[in-house]
Amino acid sequence: MSSKAALVTGASSGIGAATAAALSAAGWHVAAGARRVSRLGDFFPLELDVTSRESVQDAVSRTVAEFGGLDLVVNSAGIMLSGPILDADTAEWDRMVGTNLLGALYVTHAALPHLLARKGTLVQISSTSGRTASAMGGVYAATKFGLNAFTESLRQEVTAHGVRVVTIEPGMVDTELPSHISDPAIRSMATSLYGSLRTLDATDVAAAVLYAVDQPAHVSVNEILLRPTDQVQ
Repeated sequence: MSSKAALVTGASSGIGAATAAALSAAGWHVAAGARRVSRLGDFFPLELDVTSRESVQDAVSRTVAEFGGLDLVVNSAGIMLSGPILDADTAEWDRMVGTNLLGALYVTHAALPHLLARKGTLVQISSTSGRTASAMGGVYAATKFGLNAFTESLRQEVTAHGVRVVTIEPGMVDTELPSHISDPAIRSMATSLYGSLRTLDATDVAAAVLYAVDQPAHVSVNEILLRPTDQVQ
């Protein structure tokens, strides 16, 4: 595995950080990208803003230059700014669409030629919200539904070329996401909900990523849905 190279976005915390660590422990060369570059640890660090096409292209180019190629991309960058549609701050919608959807698309587009060259794997970190929309989470769900649709279309385009495409859909995970919510009442509600059950740990999601990636080349695990046992919806 020592010759394999991976790029993980959103790697400064949560699922991205756990995935970068798990890949490194498994012997991968890991480029870790995030805006908070000081939190990236002992990886090849990349200051990366996925909402910027120029930043994305630079990160991919630097990864390929450092490791000689690219075998795996994990799109983990994401934000969750829950709130009602009525009277919403639509700038928050722009941030979610730009990060969760367009950001993943930009990274995928920039990395795809390299994944095709190495018959690599693309992993998209989606959400159970990509299957079921809930009140106060409409725009977040829209980004994840969109990501799922894009990813399935891409899978159909590239699977015959040996590129594996994986969608991971976690339920509630113990990460920073609820703390991003700007509305104090909604943030308190989300914090209470997360605190009321045994959430997934980010390492649980990282283990799902490794499971999909570790399959033999002729096996493509296209979708993994994982929820906390206590989570109903």
